[in-house]
Amino acid sequence: MALKDKAAKVDLSHINVAPVNRPGASTQSKTAIGMHAEALFRDEKIAAENEALKTKLAEFEGASATKKIDPKRVRASKWANRHEESFNNSDFQSLKAEIETAGGNVQPIKVRPVKDDPGCYELIFGHRRHRACLELGIEVLALVEDLNDADLFCQMDRENRERSALRPWETGTTYARALDEGLFASARKLAEAASIDLSQLGKALALARLPADIVASFGSPLDLQYRWAPLLTQALQKNPDLILERAKAIKASDEKLSASQVLSRLLEGGGTVPPPASKSIQINGKAGESGHIKFDSKKRTVVINLKNIDPKRFPDLEKALKSLVSI
Repeated sequence: MALKDKAAKVDLSHINVAPVNRPGASTQSKTAIGMHAEALFRDEKIAAENEALKTKLAEFEGASATKKIDPKRVRASKWANRHEESFNNSDFQSLKAEIETAGGNVQPIKVRPVKDDPGCYELIFGHRRHRACLELGIEVLALVEDLNDADLFCQMDRENRERSALRPWETGTTYARALDEGLFASARKLAEAASIDLSQLGKALALARLPADIVASFGSPLDLQYRWAPLLTQALQKNPDLILERAKAIKASDEKLSASQVLSRLLEGGGTVPPPASKSIQINGKAGESGHIKFDSKKRTVVINLKNIDPKRFPDLEKALKSLVSI
């Protein structure tokens, strides 16, 4: 017997299907075949919607969600590499004004959750944007990702180099801290992990390892340049006491020097230690001449007071003084 003939003899009259009440739909009972067809249609519709949702979700695969965070709940990382003076310049003020006008930072910062302090975060990168929002008293837009220390350090370093590059001394102290804390086994390992030129890394580390007196002799540590690292290192190796004394004298002086002038004083300031801030020398001649010479290194002056000098010696004195000034 054919399948359609068997189906024709099936008695469906005893099957009672409750009506499905939907707005605008008929309240009459449907047959089992009708209900089955409706179920098939509904399943196909759900499957199609699922596929559409999967397609939309795939567009965000690998993306990190952003959220607004109270900047007071975001703390600086132990690897923070921005010197405080980096926030005291016109560039930062311009950034702050831009964020205020936009009502917040359009480009999000990146943070990681602090495991022992729920609800708080540690900065990965975006220190200047975070500081601007903190000072403005507005929430900061942030990406949240849980990273280990090494990954945090590398992401922070790359972001800074791509955006607002750190000054040489800031960079050097950051790399030195990473090595001192054992984050990387060696300078070479650090260079490989963070994609840093090894020779540039060496110069940055040399700046970071300079004695505190040398760094303090400059108006700001941010003035130090990479190309000065080998010059200062070689000078310190050759005569450390002399260079350190020069640095202390520069720091004690009230004279305003540019960074290049400080470097010149350190490297070419002469072969002797600079005199104290004030020093007097008494002079007594064979023919009854007398006098004294007063040196003032702060004012950079020399006062000569001589008595009983034979006028015939004046040309000699003039010649001697001119030769000193022309050095």
